[in-house]
Amino acid sequence: MLHRDHHRSRALCDGDINVSFEFFPPKTEKMEKTLWSSIGTLCPLHPNFVSVTYGAGGSTRERTHSTIERVLNETDLKPAAHLTCVGTKKEEIDEIIRDYWEIGVRHMVALRGDAPDGVGAPYEPTPGGYVNAADLVAGIKRIAPFEVHVAAYPEKHPQSPTVEADIDNLQAKIDAGADAAITQFFFDNEVFYRYMEKVRARGITIPITPGIIPIHNFKQVANFATRSGTYVPEWLGQRFEGLENHPVTQNLVAAAVAAEQVLELVDQGITDFHFYTLNRAELVYAICHLLGLRPTAAEQEKQAEVVS
Repeated sequence: MLHRDHHRSRALCDGDINVSFEFFPPKTEKMEKTLWSSIGTLCPLHPNFVSVTYGAGGSTRERTHSTIERVLNETDLKPAAHLTCVGTKKEEIDEIIRDYWEIGVRHMVALRGDAPDGVGAPYEPTPGGYVNAADLVAGIKRIAPFEVHVAAYPEKHPQSPTVEADIDNLQAKIDAGADAAITQFFFDNEVFYRYMEKVRARGITIPITPGIIPIHNFKQVANFATRSGTYVPEWLGQRFEGLENHPVTQNLVAAAVAAEQVLELVDQGITDFHFYTLNRAELVYAICHLLGLRPTAAEQEKQAEVVS
């Protein structure tokens, strides 16, 4: 235990921890206020980048673009735009890629995307569109030298036959030009460790950042997990039993659960984390605080002025 605590303390005190945050484009004015309040809270933690998710529909795509543009114009953050292959022809996607480069975006998250009917529905490439994530990565790199992140799945994508097949797919994305990967969220760190052993044994050396999702609402996150094929340990459900009508206590438990997970990963030498924020800042901010990330004194004063 002493050795683990020393390892952890050294990593935190040396300032070796790097984070990134994922947001989704707001659908309503109220959701927009929540998003920008969260960005304002998390911005002083100086993430490596913030990503904004993308939908195939026109209005969702426009909301993604406007959110990215506002991040560029109103903050010092580096935005990473999500892009998928679903429902759009190559020419249209290429135009989106060029538009992002022209407004100053330099980071992309390239995903195949799910069928319009949901995660479990069979995927069919869009006629005239990019076939899959590897094809999309190659297309992005042909247009401009973006830094491209792709997805990795420690418990395999629901539509992959095996983890090994999923690693084959990751290799194809790397061969197409992917620079780094972000994992699907997971709750059992042993799953991540086993996955990384397999990936590194295959000679894959790109950075792979664990994705972490703080549990603001257990039923909602458990539903996400079921759809994405993520294992939810029985002990995790037990932690949240009986707290449906106790939101403050649920947040305390959620912070403890997430802190336990990330600090154990730090013990194993992991120093980069990607947080799926669900556009809410409080739990992510608390976890980052435990990881040793702090706003400067001037930024703290500015935050205090906003709160007051």
